[in-house]
Amino acid sequence: MRTSPPGTREPADLHAVDIDRNRLLALVPPQSRRAWMPFCELVSLPLGQALFDPGDSVRFVYFPLTATVALLQLLRTGDCVQVAMVGSEGLVGTGAFMGGGPMTMRAVVQNAGTALRIDAAAVKEEFERGGETMRLLLRYAQALMFQVSQTAVCNRHHTPQQQLCRWLMLSLDRATGDEIATTHELVGTMLGVRRETVSDAIGRLQAQGLVRSGRGRIKVLDRARLELGACECYRMVRREYDSLLAPRPDSTSRAAAGARQPGASR
Repeated sequence: MRTSPPGTREPADLHAVDIDRNRLLALVPPQSRRAWMPFCELVSLPLGQALFDPGDSVRFVYFPLTATVALLQLLRTGDCVQVAMVGSEGLVGTGAFMGGGPMTMRAVVQNAGTALRIDAAAVKEEFERGGETMRLLLRYAQALMFQVSQTAVCNRHHTPQQQLCRWLMLSLDRATGDEIATTHELVGTMLGVRRETVSDAIGRLQAQGLVRSGRGRIKVLDRARLELGACECYRMVRREYDSLLAPRPDSTSRAAAGARQPGASR
C-alpha cells in the first residue's frame, strides 16, 4: 500500500489552469467544482507511473488534462491486458463514488501529461448530494463500463490488425497531436499479443501510408483511412462517450454561469 499519492505536484496556480480541458469536469455543476477546489491540485504524471494497483484504496480521483491512463486487468501469470483508456474525457478512480471498495484493476500512465487530482472524499460527498453531479458521474461510469465490455468483445472477435487500429484511434482521440509516444512492445502488452504481431501489423499500416513508426513514436498520417481499418468497436465506444457526456439542456446554462468560477480560465 502506498504511503504517498502518485504524481508530481506542479507549482501552478489553479486559477491559471484551464480545467475545462477535461471534458467531464467541464460539465460538473459550478457548485460542485467550487466545493472541490480546496481539495484539488495539478499533478504531472510521468510515463509508466502506476496510479493504482489492485487492492489499493481510492484516496484520490484523477481528471486527466493532457495525460492518458490505461486501465489494465492483471492475470495470475503476471500478464496483463488493457481493458480501457482514460484521457481528458473522463476520470480515474470511479471506486470513490461507486461503492468505495478497493481497486480491482491497475491504472498506469500510458502517455505522460498533467491531471487534476482531487481528494476522493470530496468527490464522494458531492456525489452523495445527488442532483446533476451524481447523474453526470453515473453516466460516465456507464460509458467506462461500456468501453470495458466492448474491449472484451473486440479482443475475442476481431483481428490483431483491427484491434491495433482501434487502439491507435482511441489513443489519438486523447493525444494533443498526431503522434503517439509508444513502442511496439508496449502496444503488444496493452493488446495482449506478441510484439512481433504488433510489428507486422504496423508494417502493413506503414506500407499503406497510414502511419509512420520509429524512435518510440507512432505518427498517424491518414486518420480517416486508419479509422476505416478499425473495427466497429472504436465507433461504438466513441458514440457512447459523445452521447453520455453531451451537455444536457438543463445544465448548459448553469455551467456557463459558473465558467469563471475559481479554477477556471478563458
